[in-house]
Amino acid sequence: MPILYFCIIFACFYARMRYIINIKRHPFGGKFLAINLFGFIFTRHELLPRQLLHELIHSRQQMEMLYLPFFLWYVVEWVVRCCVYRDRMKAYYNISFEREAYLCEKDENYLKDRHMYAWIKYLRQS
Repeated sequence: MPILYFCIIFACFYARMRYIINIKRHPFGGKFLAINLFGFIFTRHELLPRQLLHELIHSRQQMEMLYLPFFLWYVVEWVVRCCVYRDRMKAYYNISFEREAYLCEKDENYLKDRHMYAWIKYLRQS
């Protein structure tokens, strides 16, 4: 039980920290501006406030799903949507995590008002 409390406290502390790492090349190729892995934001350029909020939404999603399940769900959902749309980028933009992040990245107060697992309402196919 004490380990559980430590994990919860660590997660709360970790969630308030921002780790932005500037890189020259995207780790997975492609033309994406940034990628968020376990709360570390890798970016090729300075992020605009909207872009930073987009990545912070992903940090929150990852934390509430305890990181590894987030990435598993992300990949499975992307593969399913690739089969549905037959277009990798359309599949990417329709992943529930991305839909939440893109639709809410303009709201500066979103993370303060956001409910846990808010991405679930974006699961429906568009």
